[in-house]
Amino acid sequence: MQDKITKLFKAIADPTRREIFHALVLASTALSITQISTQFDMSRQGVTKHIKTLEDAGLVKINAQGRERFCNANPKQLQEVNKWVKFYEQFWNNSLENLGGYLNKKNT
Repeated sequence: MQDKITKLFKAIADPTRREIFHALVLASTALSITQISTQFDMSRQGVTKHIKTLEDAGLVKINAQGRERFCNANPKQLQEVNKWVKFYEQFWNNSLENLGGYLNKKNT
């Protein structure tokens, strides 16, 4: 079974899924799968597969109202990605500081 961060990275790795998620965030309201599908040059079924991946990662919540399914973005889930990246940021900062120190020594 995939862990949470793996599901998130899988979901945001695809540009179409990122566009779908972005459209939902910008809408700041629930959009039907039909409304989302009209924004993309692919079948409704194709869009639904992308939405399912986003839902599996917790980035989208789907609510059924009658025969239609409505999607809401859940951007809070991206905090997990942020935490993961922040951990590695310390290594970037240390490397940049070391490079700066090296360059300063070289120039003196």
